[in-house]
Amino acid sequence: MFVGHLAVAMGARKVEPRVPLWALVAAAFGLDLIFSILLPLGIESVEISPHDTPFTNLAFVWYPWSHGLLAVVGWAGLATLAGRGLFGSWRAGALLGGLVLSHWILDFVTHRPDLPLWPAGPLVGLGLWNSIAGTILIEGGLVVAGFWLYLSTIPARDRAGQWPLVILVALLGLIGVVQLWSPPPPTDRAIAWVMPWIWLIPAWAFWIERPGKGTNSDADRVVKAW
Repeated sequence: MFVGHLAVAMGARKVEPRVPLWALVAAAFGLDLIFSILLPLGIESVEISPHDTPFTNLAFVWYPWSHGLLAVVGWAGLATLAGRGLFGSWRAGALLGGLVLSHWILDFVTHRPDLPLWPAGPLVGLGLWNSIAGTILIEGGLVVAGFWLYLSTIPARDRAGQWPLVILVALLGLIGVVQLWSPPPPTDRAIAWVMPWIWLIPAWAFWIERPGKGTNSDADRVVKAW
């Protein structure tokens, strides 16, 4: 799930408008950002498995340090402390920590039972990816709700300038849909070396609300101060 994580990040702006979008997106995608580092290093692993679920050709074999529940709780705690330090508010820190946890919750809903509770622990997952229609319906609903909540935090005069965000949502949604018909990657290592592209998502979010653009005055001041 890509666009679903972005939707949660957009909606979280409603909770604390002073936190910039790039920080919300980085927290919501945090587990995948960590995974994209550990995978090329061989610390975690994924294998090509055609039709592992109707929605993906990949089998997530070993990723307890990025996606194991015990580790996720630790990452959420670190995100909370980082948010408190960056933005001077425990509210902001708790929001970022909650977004890290939200990633695991959404993955728990979508993945088949491949999420470890702890290293070598039980594997869990509800398997929404086994239903293409159900996945599209739920992710689509999250996107609509998240985008609406995000827009409600922006002055009306600035809402017409949200095309970069619309493009980001559309691209991530397209990636999710296209993989339904895409052939599997050529090798497991190819996946590992391509995975770091995900760092472009928070970078794009930073560009959307880049200092001086004037999308959100509170968030703009926080970014400038940081």
